[in-house]
Amino acid sequence: MLSCISRLWPNTTYCGLDGENCRPFDKTQVAFRCPSGCKAVNILNPRTIGAEEINYRSLVVGGPAGLDTANPVYRGDSFICGAAIHAGVIEDRRGGCGNLSLLGERRNFPSVERNGIQSVAFNSSFPLSFTFKQESSIHSSPSQCSDPRWRLLGVSVVFTFVLSMTTTSPALFFGTIFTGIFFHVALVSDPPDSPDFESLVSAATGRFLPAAFVGAAIYLFCVRRTLENLNAQVEKTILWLGACWLGALSNATFDLIPIQRLTPHDIKQQPGAIPALGFIVVLLFAIALIQAWAFRIEGRLPQYLGLYAAMGIGILLLSAIPGLKLRIHHYILALLLLPGTSLQTRPSLLYQGLLVGLFINGIARWDFASILQTPAALLEDGLVGSLLPEVVTPAIVANNITFAWDTIAEGFQGISVMVNDVERYRGFKDRGDLEFSWHRSHDTEPEYFRFAYTKYGRLGGPWVADYTKTSIWQEDGRWVQPPNGTG
Repeated sequence: MLSCISRLWPNTTYCGLDGENCRPFDKTQVAFRCPSGCKAVNILNPRTIGAEEINYRSLVVGGPAGLDTANPVYRGDSFICGAAIHAGVIEDRRGGCGNLSLLGERRNFPSVERNGIQSVAFNSSFPLSFTFKQESSIHSSPSQCSDPRWRLLGVSVVFTFVLSMTTTSPALFFGTIFTGIFFHVALVSDPPDSPDFESLVSAATGRFLPAAFVGAAIYLFCVRRTLENLNAQVEKTILWLGACWLGALSNATFDLIPIQRLTPHDIKQQPGAIPALGFIVVLLFAIALIQAWAFRIEGRLPQYLGLYAAMGIGILLLSAIPGLKLRIHHYILALLLLPGTSLQTRPSLLYQGLLVGLFINGIARWDFASILQTPAALLEDGLVGSLLPEVVTPAIVANNITFAWDTIAEGFQGISVMVNDVERYRGFKDRGDLEFSWHRSHDTEPEYFRFAYTKYGRLGGPWVADYTKTSIWQEDGRWVQPPNGTG
């Protein structure tokens, strides 16, 4: 099964010069299966398509042209599952199967709104495109091709519900629920990207053992006090178990909250993230006051104030380490807040179950990601803020355009050139190769150029920095310099 962000052309530089690493471009058919819910999956870093920069929307480029809805054509770097929903091959709420055909180079991809997705336009050529075989029998049976996760969720929920209602042992209840929900998340509801099922099982079992040790500590120091001698089976099932499932399925239950990653960079650029974060902070503060009052009644408030003071000092020390950025993953947030739920009250049952579910989801899906990460790791495929090359004025003769660079900025060894979002040139000064010529095959469409510095990595191989914004070689031969900034 594909993930919602699977693509034939993964990113700007992965496919290499002329896209050679992403061949074949045509005469190939690929059967696929998509999960449900891919319509709402967006890119999380700015991405340039021609001269347009997009962010926080589905990466689907192209679609049906005019009234010909039977043969939609999509650019090769589109989300496969998003494009399948856009084309009507699968339904978002059920997922499904399909068969795509690689078409090679195509031109003029339109922007079309279909099935809740607005595709992006691109009015030039791209070497890899695809369409869907609408008549293929591979997706003719919805019952066989629909996403099985919801049916399996029903089985898991019923099992945990029966267990919760019939067991009074806190250790048996927590251990079985923790294990069952962990493997449900890791194998069914939110599995990590894996090439095959065997690799998926290997990843799940590898993550479970350390997670189980942490789970044992959670039980001993938090959960046992809440569940021990608790005779309210219904409240335990509805509040603790229900909230645990809510947290474990956070990829679906919290999908509408406009916060994808708790980093300053993402919070600033994502629409609605700052108000949402403000609301969450106010809510957590109110909950903390209520929990603190309950601890005061039990006489344990000084002990827990000391614990959280120590946690706060530790976080401040970690954030002061130079060259690394603090990132509070949701499993870490759960671990930080769980001690404040070690009370036998109805609100504590709810909060504790939710936090245990968040911890399970974080480890089963992402493993024990570090609380400290490099700036590059935080940005993932985003801009790194590197120095940009000066866009030199080209020499244009008929359908040929030539660029030449006399100098390269200190710290870099060469230049990379992107033409129509495909890397077409990578030259290095130590080879005396700092001139790039390009021939336009279609003089009825514009062509889009972006430029970046490049250098050799420490262990060899090229590393490409940020690209400039887009320069345009117009159909009439005019050259349009780019605006300032990265693209």
